[in-house]
Amino acid sequence: MRILHTSDWHLGRTLHGVDLLDHQAAYLEHLVEVVRAERVGAVVVAGDVYDRAIPPVEAVNLLSDTLARLSEHTTVVVTSGNHDSATRLGFGSALMRERVRLRTRVAGLADPVVLADDGGDVLVYGLPYLDPDTVRSALAEPGAHDGEAVVPARSHEAVVGAAMRRVQADLAARPSAAGRRPRAVVAAHAFVVGGQASESERDLRVGGVEHVPAGVFAGVDYVALGHLHGPQRISGPDGTVLRYSGSPLAYSFSELRHTKSTALVDLSGAEPVVQLVPAPVPRRLSEVTGTLDALLGAAGEAHVDDWVRVTVTDEQRPADLYRRVTQRFPHALVVQHRAPQGEQAARAAVVTAAADPVEVGADFVRHVTGRVATAVEVDVLRRAYEDVLAAERSA
Repeated sequence: MRILHTSDWHLGRTLHGVDLLDHQAAYLEHLVEVVRAERVGAVVVAGDVYDRAIPPVEAVNLLSDTLARLSEHTTVVVTSGNHDSATRLGFGSALMRERVRLRTRVAGLADPVVLADDGGDVLVYGLPYLDPDTVRSALAEPGAHDGEAVVPARSHEAVVGAAMRRVQADLAARPSAAGRRPRAVVAAHAFVVGGQASESERDLRVGGVEHVPAGVFAGVDYVALGHLHGPQRISGPDGTVLRYSGSPLAYSFSELRHTKSTALVDLSGAEPVVQLVPAPVPRRLSEVTGTLDALLGAAGEAHVDDWVRVTVTDEQRPADLYRRVTQRFPHALVVQHRAPQGEQAARAAVVTAAADPVEVGADFVRHVTGRVATAVEVDVLRRAYEDVLAAERSA
């Protein structure tokens, strides 16, 4: 049994204003070809299928076509991520063909998709993105006294832990074959401790905490993770392999050194064996820094066809900078001037998607008032930020 683990397609996303849908379609075409060539038993998509809760029509059509094509060759298990609207992504799941299985509801997270090969059953559990404020009540567990329900704490660790206890209970109740429990795969969209983030993932912070310990996933064979865009393995409990497949395309310049890939996971042995299948690179992402004359000359030659971030370091801003740079680099996405003596100051002023929004707000309070933000002010900033996130998710 082999599964193909992928995530974070972000269909409908742009890169500094450039429409990426054609490049996303090229990756999905590649995915169909890998499934055909490798006789894959299931494709597992671990969330963030779309880039926003209400995706553009073209992105919806691309997903529909891709699921139809994949299901001609294999079973497809799709979970929702923090960018997706679980309700919209999961619409019509009861009507889907048998080989397209959408897992977007808390109620179905311990109901596995059952696959089989010569070695017996392989169970695929799909955990949708679990927002603590939204799912805590649904994940309440019986208490030790009088059966009173215990609601998980307001943290990602608590709700993912509660979800995994349901999975582990279902797995324990399954009959064993030849003294071995069925092989189990969990697809989860979360920020697991030890993962390396980039600038293009949306913050998951609720109650000040966003990380989930790897130990909550104990007892299964493979955890197909989504959310972080860099492909990486996470250190986990013995007997469990945890891996982020990463996004198929680079969605920020912080990802320009990533080697994008899809994880082909062989479950036939005692431990999962992972082979990384390189994803197609429609256009390379790179950055160049130097004086304008140098970049218009030999120093820029290797990057004229790239998506490029250009930093010009002349002492004075050159005249007609943007036009001259874009004539040389027609796919330039960022053009900036940074004089050598101003480099550190300019860098300090940059705020990226990787920055903690609450810390950015607190820094602004300090800038305006000349004093450090108080605990009350930080709490107001945190609650305001979480209210905005909740409003976006309910849109």
